[in-house]
Amino acid sequence: MTATPAPAWTRALARRFFALWPLKAVGTTAFMVLFFHAYFWVLKNPSGEALELPLLAPDRWVTFEPWAIYAYGWLWVYVSVAPGLMDRWRALVRYGAWVALMCALCLAIFWLWPTRTPVFDIDWSAYPRLAFLKGIDASSNACPSLHVAAALHAACWLHWHLRELGAPAWTRWVSALQCVAIVWSTMAIRQHVFIDVLAGVAVGLLFAWLSIRSERAAQARPPATAAAAAPAAR
Repeated sequence: MTATPAPAWTRALARRFFALWPLKAVGTTAFMVLFFHAYFWVLKNPSGEALELPLLAPDRWVTFEPWAIYAYGWLWVYVSVAPGLMDRWRALVRYGAWVALMCALCLAIFWLWPTRTPVFDIDWSAYPRLAFLKGIDASSNACPSLHVAAALHAACWLHWHLRELGAPAWTRWVSALQCVAIVWSTMAIRQHVFIDVLAGVAVGLLFAWLSIRSERAAQARPPATAAAAAPAAR
């Protein structure tokens, strides 16, 4: 009895995932180290007193859920998948440059216009994991939510990658649901409020549109060698 071959999209996904893996591993690690260094510097050195953001109706609709910290932490896995599915080093570098630009914009906003979430009437000591998070990442650097922006940016790229690979529709739905869970978690653990989320969605979608549009244009350009050889052939 012969084994049924794996679908073409899963073989393509695996090939892409293992392509350039040393560059992906080193690049992702270096990027995160540099990002957190810059993030915590801005957090500790704001240009002025942080403005407390107001609560809106959606902030009351989303209940406090301590277990949502697992969805919140899943972001760091989720954002690694899109660059992990790239098999060309130039595309990988371009992707990293766009993400760096998005982070730099948000960090500049955090420094120039510091904001923070309100003080919630919650005994954080009853939730050790959340207390640890609050201890290292105070509820400042709030608007726009970079957590949300990164999730939306990654979701758009994953949607494009999965369509490009011919993956079934359910894979894109699974990716979208993970993004929604991450966005929801930022409010459910009271790390962000609705205004932060809206601004983060706007930033994430803007940079996803710009970066994917740029990548499509780069892929549509003919190789330099072919372009140079064309006049000679005529």
